Amino acid sequence: MRFIGIENWIEVLTDSMFWKSMANVIYNQLIFISLNFFISLGVAICLFRIRKFGSFFRTVYFMPVVTSVVVVMIVLGYITGPEGPMQITLMKWGLLKDPIFWKMEPPLIMPVLAFINTWKWFGIQTVIFLGGLSTIPASYAEAAELDGAKSREIFWKIQFPLLKPQIIFILVTNVINGLQMFTEVYVNFDLYGGIRNAGLTPILYIYATGLDKFQMGYASTMGMFLGIIIIVLTGIQFFAFKRNEV
Repeated sequence: MRFIGIENWIEVLTDSMFWKSMANVIYNQLIFISLNFFISLGVAICLFRIRKFGSFFRTVYFMPVVTSVVVVMIVLGYITGPEGPMQITLMKWGLLKDPIFWKMEPPLIMPVLAFINTWKWFGIQTVIFLGGLSTIPASYAEAAELDGAKSREIFWKIQFPLLKPQIIFILVTNVINGLQMFTEVYVNFDLYGGIRNAGLTPILYIYATGLDKFQMGYASTMGMFLGIIIIVLTGIQFFAFKRNEV
C-alpha cells in the first residue's frame, strides 16, 4: 500500500467507463421516473375514489413491492425474453415479426429494466400519493364544485399543487435510489453490464473494481465521488423547488 495523493480522483474524472455507467443510469432513470410518477399518480387517484373493494385493490397493487428484486428480475426477465409469453403473444398478434433478445440489444437494456422496475416499485409511490390525497380537506373540492369546477380542474388546480411535499420526496428518493441501482443489473448481466457495458451502473462498476480487480483505493474514491454527486443533485432539487415557492 502506498500514498498516491489525488491520483485516484484524477482518474475518476477521466475514467470513460465510470461516465459510461453514469450515462446508463441517467438514461434508465429518465424513463423510470417518468413512468413511475404518472402511473403511481393515476393509480392513487383511482384508489382514492374507489369506495368498494378498496382494501383488496390496495393489497394487489402493493404485492410487487414486497416481492424479492431477484425473483422479479428472473421471472420478468423470462416473460420479456425471446421465448417468453409476452413476445410470443405479440408475434401471434402480428405486432412483432421476430423475437427480440433485449439483453443483447444495448439500446433496449436500460428501457426494459426501467419498465420492470416501474412494475416493481410503483406501489410505494402510490401509497405516498394516496396519503397526500387523504390529507387534503374535502371541503376544498366541495367548494370548487359549488363554483362549477369540473373534477379535472379540481385535481390539477387544487389537489395536485397541494401534493408538492410528496412530489419532492418522490423525486429526491428516486434520484438517490436510481444512482445506487445494483441488483437489477447484477442479476441479468455480468459485473460489467453485459454487451458494450450497456447495463453498467456506477455501483456495479465500483463493486467490480473493488472486488473483481481488487483496486480498493480507486473503488473507494469512486464511491465517495458518487456520494458527492448524489448530495449535489439532491441540493439542486431542493433549491429548485424552494425557488419556485418564492
